[in-house]
Amino acid sequence: QVQLVESGGGLVQAGDSLRLSCAASGRSFNIRPTAAGWFRQAPGKEREFVASITWTGRSTSYADSVKGRFTISRDNAMNTVYLQMNSLKPEDTAVYYCAAVPGPILPINENEYTYWGRGTQVTVSS
Repeated sequence: QVQLVESGGGLVQAGDSLRLSCAASGRSFNIRPTAAGWFRQAPGKEREFVASITWTGRSTSYADSVKGRFTISRDNAMNTVYLQMNSLKPEDTAVYYCAAVPGPILPINENEYTYWGRGTQVTVSS
């Protein structure tokens, strides 16, 4: 089992930056290559893909809406995945979820992920 806990959300103004963190625990996360991703869900909308990263960190994938503004990274020694969000826009307002799945893969669909955190709220005011 893998447990994921997100942190770093908050209320910011348009143009500001935030860094989300996802702390992972559990034996599986430490002994098997595990891909990680970030998703978000805005009020009244379906959850959508934001970014994903392979176990090694060498490969990443981003939604078009965040390319050039968001950066996903990981520190496997700290069992933590990050999402650096720059130039935030009001349309980035959502609950952000961290997800993980064992395997040397780079998934972008939520049904490919096995483990999920409870989310952290990000609100961007105009």
